[in-house]
Amino acid sequence: MDFNLTEEQLLVQETTRSFATKELKPVASRLDREGIFPQEFVKQLGEMGLMGVFVPTEYGGAGMDMISYVIALEEISKVWAALGTIMSVNNSLVCGALMRFGNEAQKKKYLEPLAKGDWLGCYSLTEANSGSDAGAMQSQAQRDGGDYVLNGSKVFTTNGSRADLALVYALTEPAQSKQGISAFLIETKSPGFNVGRLEDKLGLRSSDTAALTFEDCRVPESNRLGAEGEGFKIALATLDGGRIGIAAQAVGIAQGCLEEATSYVCERRQFGKPLSEFGAIQQMLADLATEVDAARALTYRAAWLYAQGRNVTRAAAMAKLYASETCNRSAYKAVQIFGGYGYTKEFPVERFYRDARVTTLYEGTSEIQRLIIARSLIAEGESFRGSQEKSV
Repeated sequence: MDFNLTEEQLLVQETTRSFATKELKPVASRLDREGIFPQEFVKQLGEMGLMGVFVPTEYGGAGMDMISYVIALEEISKVWAALGTIMSVNNSLVCGALMRFGNEAQKKKYLEPLAKGDWLGCYSLTEANSGSDAGAMQSQAQRDGGDYVLNGSKVFTTNGSRADLALVYALTEPAQSKQGISAFLIETKSPGFNVGRLEDKLGLRSSDTAALTFEDCRVPESNRLGAEGEGFKIALATLDGGRIGIAAQAVGIAQGCLEEATSYVCERRQFGKPLSEFGAIQQMLADLATEVDAARALTYRAAWLYAQGRNVTRAAAMAKLYASETCNRSAYKAVQIFGGYGYTKEFPVERFYRDARVTTLYEGTSEIQRLIIARSLIAEGESFRGSQEKSV
């Protein structure tokens, strides 16, 4: 097993780290505090190939692998997780779904502007009464000639007010519940596509989270992603890739906490000596470093499996679960190390603490990840037991 990064991956890491340090770090706290959407930086990420990292070059992307993607996302999120969220949704949930389930015409039409940062994508699955239970959605899309007419509403849509293209899920056969869900690519300038309220959030304040409503929104059949009734399958498969992205984001926030805390304890003095000489502080740093490395290893493994075309449902859930919970523990410890200063907006660990919280919630809560992992293990165990009984 080779743990060395390739030359290309190292270049991605170096280039993204330099950009984040020089361009993002000086302004991230101010822009996030003011809730300013980083439009110019999104465009720059597109120019760097980071809005379509694993999209092939023939569709306008950077043509890199999933490991390169998680490396880049970690470096961005280490400095500014809100920008990392915007980047993650566009790459994992929109470009990823198009790459896997889009037909050639859809790929040619939409991937290039998305990958270059000329367009921004959003992913609209959750409704007010269907969060973890996505199959309980109420939005419907009824056939009308060669079109579908969508009616309904969605909540918690990242990039919702800024997106040019939305991947939206709706019932085409309500009586069939989950098996009646279909997926649609909707250009946000379409009549009947409306942006509702923007959420006033605890963290990720430069990343907008919007409610969307559809009022007789007409979508051509050519913009259905996959076949009718395949929407739930598409959603689950797309979220596998999305969870790898959230794991990378969580690793980035946790690494940022570790670096800020390490730097601080070497400078801050109490009782006549640096904090770095206190055993309790050393133990917290050791735990931080160990957990961040473990989270990164799980994330890289899931990304590698994804790149191999393997089933990543359990690996992605494990990476997302461990990385997000590590992220929250890291943020807690970083604020604790900073003491009272960590509770002020003067230092970035306060922002990291707020940003960390959502990583155990969106794209599947920690409880849902544990359920996915457990079900996978049980199914594997039952299969093994069945094969053993047959052999006897």
